[in-house]
Amino acid sequence: MKQRFFMYLFIFTLLLVIFQFVNSKNIIEGYDQKLTNYVEANTKLKDSIRIMQDDMVSDLYVFKFDTNEDAMVYWEEQGYRISEFVPFIEDELMNLNIYDTEDHPLVPYASMSGQKMLIDQIRMLNHKWIIASFTDGKYWGEMLLSYEIETIEGQKELKFKIIESSLYRPR
Repeated sequence: MKQRFFMYLFIFTLLLVIFQFVNSKNIIEGYDQKLTNYVEANTKLKDSIRIMQDDMVSDLYVFKFDTNEDAMVYWEEQGYRISEFVPFIEDELMNLNIYDTEDHPLVPYASMSGQKMLIDQIRMLNHKWIIASFTDGKYWGEMLLSYEIETIEGQKELKFKIIESSLYRPR
């Protein structure tokens, strides 16, 4: 009797161990499959992010003077060094922010907040155009400018001309 009891106990224990083993194996395989799916999805998402970043980076270089070979060659043929030319143009445009009159010499809108209108950001597009944003702290806008260097009586003079501008309403 005792021997049968131990045999049944042994068989029961063996079945319990086999059940636990198979169950654990299925659980681990399920986790493994989920992990594999997550790794594959993560890889796809990382690739998508990389592609989007590459597209964004290439888009940033499309309308930028520093990456526009033709625009740089245009000014180099005029005798200018690009490394000095771009900061010169930007400085001249920013120097227009120093004015004593009521209206900015270039911004086509008067300040409506009591503070001065100031040019705050500049992006040179090519050898002829610049996009600039301006603000008085409350109102802001953007303008498309053309620029050229004219020789007047032996002196080279930088001239800006507003092509188009827009003023945004405050939110």
